[in-house]
Amino acid sequence: MLLIFIFVLGACIGSFLNVCICRIPAGESIVFPRSRCKCGAQIPWHLNIPLLSWLFLGGKAQCCGRGIPARYFIVEFLTATLFVVVFARSNSLPNFIIGSGFCSLLLAIAFIDMDTMEIYDAMSVGGMFVGFVISLLFPQWHDEQSGISSLVKSLSGACLGSGLIFWVAVMGEMVFKKEAIGGGDVKLLGTIGAFIGWKGCLFSLFGGCLISTLIFLPSLLIWKLIKTKTFTIPRIIPFAPVLVIGSITHVLCGRNLLEMLF
Repeated sequence: MLLIFIFVLGACIGSFLNVCICRIPAGESIVFPRSRCKCGAQIPWHLNIPLLSWLFLGGKAQCCGRGIPARYFIVEFLTATLFVVVFARSNSLPNFIIGSGFCSLLLAIAFIDMDTMEIYDAMSVGGMFVGFVISLLFPQWHDEQSGISSLVKSLSGACLGSGLIFWVAVMGEMVFKKEAIGGGDVKLLGTIGAFIGWKGCLFSLFGGCLISTLIFLPSLLIWKLIKTKTFTIPRIIPFAPVLVIGSITHVLCGRNLLEMLF
């Protein structure tokens, strides 16, 4: 029953993340007005139930018949699943809240970046300072006894993360003669470092690239075999999802992997 409650809670948070993903790039409030369809009709509460409403409606709005993107269901399901897994791997309530909150922030950033190729400072820089505060108040998140040592680990992670990807961006620009990595990605890895330290940064960057490659290459092969005209390879690939995949993997199991390396 507890796991079911955690799953439902995660689905509800995922529904809120969908609101953020849609409204933040548009500069709209994430609180008001209530959820509305693209046609302008207000969505009643019984048609706005996470996961179930999308399945019940068959991915189409009841008011106008417009298609509801599958992304809404995907974000809610991913968030709910992550909440359950983070809860199962957490050894305390604060660690669960921090871990699930961190994963939620990363999911919102990743999907916004996929939609707009933008990472907003309110989420990245704001998240970085939240990471510093959490590290000071909850040193057990970094497996430390004192808030000062935990904060030092957080600060070193942010500095290394942003500095590392900054020089990767500089070298990429020198090689490709154009911007290879945006400034938003630099700030995002700094945020990741603030939450999971310098080892987590390295895992997020290199582990994320490896995992993403293992996902992307089979997809590319399938695309080559099918040769469908409805799918094209984007000329510019958002980098935030790569870092997010690595970061979430680290939160879930990366610490155990790093213990074998360091």
